Amino acid sequence: MTLVRRTALAIASLALWAAPALADDQCLTPAERRVAVSSGQAIPLAQAQRALRPEHRGEVLQARLCRADAGMVYLLTVMARHGKVVRVRIDAKSGQIVQVR
Repeated sequence: MTLVRRTALAIASLALWAAPALADDQCLTPAERRVAVSSGQAIPLAQAQRALRPEHRGEVLQARLCRADAGMVYLLTVMARHGKVVRVRIDAKSGQIVQVR
C-alpha cells in the first residue's frame, strides 16, 4: 500500500469518526436491508452506486441504508479516484443524489 493511499485511508477513518451522521440505531441491519430492497422500499446498493457522478466514483469505504425524515437514504463514504474522500447521500427509493460533502 502506498504512502499516499495509507494517508488517504487514515484521513477517511478520521473523517468517519469525527463527522456527524445519522445515529447507528437509525440504520438498517443486513436483514432489514434485504427486506427493504426485496419489498421495493429501496433500490439495491449496486444501483445506488451507479448514481454516483464520474468525479465521485471510486472505492466505497462504507455503505449504509438508513431511515431519514423523508424515507430511506444510502449513506456512502467514497474515496474518489483522485484521492478525495466524499460522503454521498442517495435517496434509496429513486436513486437520486441528495447531498455530497
